[in-house]
Amino acid sequence: MYASKKSPLIWVVHLSVLLIVALWTLPTAGLFISSFRDKNQLAVSGWWTALSTSRQNIVYRAPSPEEQVERDGAFVISGNALEGRGGKVAAWGVSTQAPDAFKPGDSADLRDGAKMTVKEDGSFEITSPTRMEGSRGQRFVVVSETPPRFTLDNYREVLTSAGIGSSFINSLTVAIPSTVIPILVAAFAAYALAWMKFPGRSILIAVVVGLLVVPLQMSLIPLLKFYNGVGAFFGVPSKTYLGIWLAHMGFGLPLAIYLLRNYMAGLPKEIMESARVDGASDFEIFVKIVLPLSFPALASFSIFQFLWTWNDLLVAMVFLGAGNDELVLTGRLVNLLGSRGGNWEILTASAFITIIVPLLVFFTLQRFLVRGLLAGSVKGG
Repeated sequence: MYASKKSPLIWVVHLSVLLIVALWTLPTAGLFISSFRDKNQLAVSGWWTALSTSRQNIVYRAPSPEEQVERDGAFVISGNALEGRGGKVAAWGVSTQAPDAFKPGDSADLRDGAKMTVKEDGSFEITSPTRMEGSRGQRFVVVSETPPRFTLDNYREVLTSAGIGSSFINSLTVAIPSTVIPILVAAFAAYALAWMKFPGRSILIAVVVGLLVVPLQMSLIPLLKFYNGVGAFFGVPSKTYLGIWLAHMGFGLPLAIYLLRNYMAGLPKEIMESARVDGASDFEIFVKIVLPLSFPALASFSIFQFLWTWNDLLVAMVFLGAGNDELVLTGRLVNLLGSRGGNWEILTASAFITIIVPLLVFFTLQRFLVRGLLAGSVKGG
């Protein structure tokens, strides 16, 4: 009876989860498919049409009468409306209001006895028995049909751009220490707040919880001024990797301490007491017992911290700089997009290049993610 009453709610939960997964997966899948599409097709059709033939109306202007040539007693202007776009002409017309008025190979009558013919491959000819006059060429429309076309040119263009390799190394140099250092510091602090008795422990826990809601943007400039002041006192340059490591450590410590403290506080108390009876010190308990048992929580935070530091641009530009040698991968790709305008093919390929490393980290540690988060959220001490 109880299970039957709960079954509608279970279905609602399952459907909600599926909806959330779809909302997150579909845009990502669309971005991934778009990153392999030909840039001409990407500009005129959505990713969901990637496996179907795309149709595009191309407005083209023929060369001016100045380029006409005399052939067999007639004056001819020729060219190709597709201009290397690929595909074939399905229809064409001399007016944008009737782009499919003629089939490939048909001829259309123009003024002064001239005739125009467009073939399936996009080549066209305008022939006239008399010399054509005017300063502008004939304007016409072709309806192009292009089969699905996938390419690696988008990735090749991004990966071969200047400085992309050094920026990739810069991002790794920032992200790895910025993930490891907060974990080391937070693990010691979390154990002390969870299992060591000292005055003011509750106040410190409250301060850590309060720091979770402090916006990064509000603390960024004061932290930069403080770091520059300390660096000037000790003669340390302001734009160094040390500065960005310390900045990411400061921004990541509240969440790390909160998450690890909750997890460690839920570990069995009997294990700690038995270790103390055997003469183990707090450091030995921490290294030999608490750290191995806390690996799920450590992995959970590692995923979040690495994703944050790898994708960061604001903190990197403030503490590391925007010079050509210091620019991280996200900054390099932003500059690339800026120099190429609104090229969607560059945007889609760049997006997936930036998430290759985070995806590897996530799939390596994801089995610990849910276990660590749930354990840290329901246990306390």
